Amino acid sequence: MKRLFFLWLAALYVLPALAQHVPDAAWVQAHYYKEEQQIRMRDGVHLFTAIYIPKDSSERHPILLTRTPYSAGPYGEPFTSILWTGYWSRYVQEGYIIVVQDVRGRWMSEGTFQDIRPFNPHKQGSDIDEASDTYDTIDWLVGHVPGNNRRVGVSGISYPGFYATMAALSKHPALKAVSPQAPVTNWFLGDDFHHNGAFFLMDCFGFYTKGFGYPHPQPISVAPVQALQLPHTDNYHTFLQIGPLKNFTALTGDSLAFWKEIMAHPNYDDWWKARDPRNFVDSLQPAVLVVGGLFDAEDCYGAWNLYKAIEQRNPAQHFNRLVMGPWYHGQWASADGTHLGHIQFDENTAAWYQEYIEVPFFNYYLKDKGTISAIAEANIFFSGENKWRQFEKWPPAAVSEKELFFQANGRLSWQLGNTGYSEYVSDPAHPVPYTDEVHYIRTRDYMTDDQRFAARRPDVLTFETGPLMEALTIAGPVTADLQVSISGSDADFVVKVIDVFPDDFRYTNTPPPNKTRDAGGPYPLGGYQMLVRGDIFRGRYRNGFEHPQAFTPNQVVQVKFTLPDVAHTFLKGHRLMIQVQSSWFPLADRNPQQFVNIYEAGEQDFVKEAVRIYHDGKNSSGIILPVLR
Repeated sequence: MKRLFFLWLAALYVLPALAQHVPDAAWVQAHYYKEEQQIRMRDGVHLFTAIYIPKDSSERHPILLTRTPYSAGPYGEPFTSILWTGYWSRYVQEGYIIVVQDVRGRWMSEGTFQDIRPFNPHKQGSDIDEASDTYDTIDWLVGHVPGNNRRVGVSGISYPGFYATMAALSKHPALKAVSPQAPVTNWFLGDDFHHNGAFFLMDCFGFYTKGFGYPHPQPISVAPVQALQLPHTDNYHTFLQIGPLKNFTALTGDSLAFWKEIMAHPNYDDWWKARDPRNFVDSLQPAVLVVGGLFDAEDCYGAWNLYKAIEQRNPAQHFNRLVMGPWYHGQWASADGTHLGHIQFDENTAAWYQEYIEVPFFNYYLKDKGTISAIAEANIFFSGENKWRQFEKWPPAAVSEKELFFQANGRLSWQLGNTGYSEYVSDPAHPVPYTDEVHYIRTRDYMTDDQRFAARRPDVLTFETGPLMEALTIAGPVTADLQVSISGSDADFVVKVIDVFPDDFRYTNTPPPNKTRDAGGPYPLGGYQMLVRGDIFRGRYRNGFEHPQAFTPNQVVQVKFTLPDVAHTFLKGHRLMIQVQSSWFPLADRNPQQFVNIYEAGEQDFVKEAVRIYHDGKNSSGIILPVLR
């Protein structure tokens, strides 16, 4: 914690100085010029690359590269406004050469695009992958961009985070520092399109049908027009009306190749494993800074687990650091990291990260400027207490696993359950919504949403402690350990870890809740059930994601799975709640609750099912928490 104090002390002196030199559009265009290049790869394909170069020739400048499938535009003379409106302005202040490249087959680049193109460790000659494209790009940049210092860094958020990971595998000697941020890492186990084998329908369908999935036979500078038009008001109603997954496939037509590939690989086979970069992160040369959000609805899994894989597969002396803040997807790159939805964090966590973690990291490795001594192995924000903590390893050495057990009458205790079971009926025709709001686009706030709406449903079980007599801090992965029986042959299990606020809770900067007959007013935070972590598990994969197995009706079996890491403190007087349910719609697709190929199932395959969660002496269900001592 001393490091945090010294960083705070430094902020008192550094922030005012920086505030005096924030560049605007006129300053950037007066001090930079832009080049556009088609850089040739080893197989003859050319990749469009926008290069923003300082006019200053008094010193040599480092290169910061981002490779993206989302467009390196604007194309032509205009500059990208992120150089003065986003936090890249900090790199402009530092005199970086900023490079943005369209990856192969996207926008103005030639070639054929392939989603999460597998890394090829046995490349020869003109063989390519995203690592080789990065290598060839860096080689051209350091040899042709005037005034560069032959040091390159790569960063990217989300899909560009995947390309940052691929850059780390390129082994180019000029690549000194890489920052994969919310990196796409495994699209079957936890990122974006599947969680534990359950298909994340809303995100995947929306992503590909809104234009990303359409092929680009030739380079283009204007986005393709979305061909599919659906009602854009109520996603729960719209997606339920469309029906089974095969109906969504019919709507995609013939153009969305990757959607069809997903449908053809319902289980965790070699096709999926080849697309997980964690399998190849051995002997990395550049320093790595992995960044993610505790409440990232898209790639929370990727950040935690890429960091862990690099730790496991590289020597102890390799620089690999982790930063996890209280952020939605990419919020650390925004101007406001003070809150998410109704939950406040007491400071601008994004600005702090930008100034005292990321910029110093790249400055140190690319400019020999400053120090990285204040960047710990793991730099983690703990929600609830709203404090940054630093650790020498993650999960912390001072963590011990303790299990909270489900009890009769909705109680939650450190003692083994000893009575019966709790039961609900899961009906695919009336799935549990993932949020109480009515909207079309998946919200980013659901990761901290109030869960009172779900607790009121008969198909959601709740188990709750009494008011905590002292604060409880958890730091690391949470494990759901369920003893279940079902009346059908398959089921999904959604487990949520929830912080229940005291009935009189409100933030000091918010007015009291509305007590009149009129609707509206401040959101009532008294009794708020904050989602701290939730995830879904497709029950057929309880014995392995490669080999799905049907349930035997009414037979008690264990369903045990790991939720992404948590960093949260349940304050004194708060309660800890666990919710269990079997649908989370339309975030995840509906399980027919029969052991069929869900991607090909018809309406007739969807059936109601009785689900029992046991908490007797022989079969005790619970949640295993990483308690920080």
